[in-house]
Amino acid sequence: MDLQKWFLAIALTLNAKKGISARQLARDIEVTKDTAWRILMQIRKSFVDDCELLEGIIEIDETFVGGKNKNRHADKKVEGGQGGNGGDKTIVVGTLERGGKVKAQKVIDRSAKTLHGVVKQNVAKGSQLMTDEFKSYNGLCLLYGHQVVNHAMKEYVNGACHTNTLEGFWSLLKRGVIGQYHYVSPRYLNNYINEFCYRYNSRKTNINEVFAAVISKGLSIR
Repeated sequence: MDLQKWFLAIALTLNAKKGISARQLARDIEVTKDTAWRILMQIRKSFVDDCELLEGIIEIDETFVGGKNKNRHADKKVEGGQGGNGGDKTIVVGTLERGGKVKAQKVIDRSAKTLHGVVKQNVAKGSQLMTDEFKSYNGLCLLYGHQVVNHAMKEYVNGACHTNTLEGFWSLLKRGVIGQYHYVSPRYLNNYINEFCYRYNSRKTNINEVFAAVISKGLSIR
């Protein structure tokens, strides 16, 4: 395929705040849908942010990615599935540095072992953690400062403690999944998450520098 089309595809993907679908890209650069899908997946491989450990004030939260149970056909509804309780959705955990970058990834469960592992992998010791009251976050105070906002009691801000910034990022991710892609397979979900993280993390960087960085990373992929 012409190199010019690759460059155009990268530019369109970087500038699409909520992502761009394979069908839309296929129309824009005049290729087939399958070719456009493969191009997007190759570009997403370059959307890996090599940022260091997050530090300072860190918001941590989980979300569920998947269709709403109430919108499904009767034969596809999952009992107790609203909000992810039916086990039919994919769990995503995010860590966000206030005024800085965000990292997110899918996980197998919301156990203390899993969530503590994500935090230790992405956050520098001694940072101030802001979470909700979910019990799996208990014990993080041994390595970090830890403040809690009680969502179950309709408390969303407690002084400087809140997870609203990360909630805003979840909104961007889900609007992209629902509005552009409609459905994302759990197998490829991390690729899409990386795309939204990379775009969020480079929001203050000159677009020419971001474009050059994606090209450089793409050339290193084998």
